[in-house]
Amino acid sequence: MQIWTVLRPTVAVAVVVLALLVVDRVVRRVLRRLTAAHPEAVAWPVLRRCRVPFLAATGSALLLAGGRVAVPGAGVVRHALLLALLVGCGWLAARMVSLLLVTGLSRYASGRPDRDPARVRRVRTQASVLGRVCGAAIAVLTLAGVLMTFPAVRTVGTSLLASAGLAGLVLGVAAQSTLGNLFAGLQLAFSDMVGIDDVVVVGGEWGTVEEITLTYVAIATWDQRRIVMPVSHFVGKPFENWSRRGPGITGTAVLHLDHSTPVGELRAEFERRIAEHPLWDGVGRALQVVDTTPSTIVVRALMTARNADDAFELRCWAREELIRHLRHHHPGALPRVAFAAAPAEVGPAQAGPVEAGPAEAAPAQAEGSKRAT
Repeated sequence: MQIWTVLRPTVAVAVVVLALLVVDRVVRRVLRRLTAAHPEAVAWPVLRRCRVPFLAATGSALLLAGGRVAVPGAGVVRHALLLALLVGCGWLAARMVSLLLVTGLSRYASGRPDRDPARVRRVRTQASVLGRVCGAAIAVLTLAGVLMTFPAVRTVGTSLLASAGLAGLVLGVAAQSTLGNLFAGLQLAFSDMVGIDDVVVVGGEWGTVEEITLTYVAIATWDQRRIVMPVSHFVGKPFENWSRRGPGITGTAVLHLDHSTPVGELRAEFERRIAEHPLWDGVGRALQVVDTTPSTIVVRALMTARNADDAFELRCWAREELIRHLRHHHPGALPRVAFAAAPAEVGPAQAGPVEAGPAEAAPAQAEGSKRAT
């Protein structure tokens, strides 16, 4: 009887582990076949991430349901299994929320081909922030459930609830900045001010919004830097959003040229060349004289593009091609720096009489005496 009492938990653990291995093998094979049949689906990677928490929660539940065994330390083992079950369930719940958000966002983005890209980015941002909020809530509830399994925590629960008002006040004052960023993150996600993949200019830096969390916003710049700013900055200070309603933008190229520049010919050349460029979206183009100075005229070339990256490439291309055309056909149209000859130096005869000092007077007197002799 004592041998069976010792072997029973061992056999139960072995059976559960074997069952989990079989289930894991079947689930992996099914996921592999589904991925091969539908490689375009985005839910399979997230579904694979649910495998480990599912096995942990299932194994803990099976071991807990295996029966009560009167062996030394059985209470500690059951408590550890209960903690593992709570953590596994919380972990699985967080992964399931992520799976639902990813699947819903994928269906929303691919549901209609003519759907507005700006609206898709806005929904993507809201789903990202909502997923983080749900993850934080699940983590708090899981931690609360784990703590409530300890008798000491349940004993002091009444006193904790009695002092919750004072503790909340203290925490609110101490974490004022963190709470401000938290609510600013929620406001940023659901107010449509900025979203993921939006092109923004913040603090003089141009970049693309790469990540939005409850506390910070990560911006990827063109030179592969990452600017991390608190979300409260976007709520309390002005910034430029170049793609809030759409990614299209107008690029400008400014040239300083001579007054003799044939503007009409230059405009015709610009319109001909921009119409052949693949980055031009065909919406708008113009070349105008926007200002003059005493020595030059200011010519501005406008061109529309599908996004900020294409607009930057078009601006650089327009400057290069317009200057090349003028250099080959009208070199006199390029700006010149005028200069005049320096005034002639004043000769010794025009300088007037200069009194000689004591050191110069003696040689002069000696030279005069030699000439007299």
